[in-house]
Amino acid sequence: MPHFDNYGLKGGTWRGRLTGMDHAPARVVLVQHAEVLAQARLTADGDDAWLVEVDLPPEVLSDGLQTLLLKADDGAEGQDSRPEGHLLARLPVLAGRPLDDDLTTEIATLRAELELVKRELRRFAVETRGA
Repeated sequence: MPHFDNYGLKGGTWRGRLTGMDHAPARVVLVQHAEVLAQARLTADGDDAWLVEVDLPPEVLSDGLQTLLLKADDGAEGQDSRPEGHLLARLPVLAGRPLDDDLTTEIATLRAELELVKRELRRFAVETRGA
């Protein structure tokens, strides 16, 4: 069973290490909405291990949440992703206006909770002084 250690996304390149396979897969591809967007580069990294690097195409960066899949299969270059391939990892990418709205809502919720905690601490302090 293949195992992918995700090293993260930096400078538009997603990196990781693939282990748990007897031989390198024919290809590792970046998939979004069932469409192959890019093919990853594999570099041998010891016995039965490969470093994986794939560049994210600019068209995947847009407002909202985008989920990218990294799959290993036996397909040829230019072919669609094969159903019998292995899903190695998912990369959610969140950007743009929806992100602003989510953060604003989260901050407002945290402020309301903080005010509740402050009010209860003040009430508790008054009650303990009076007792």
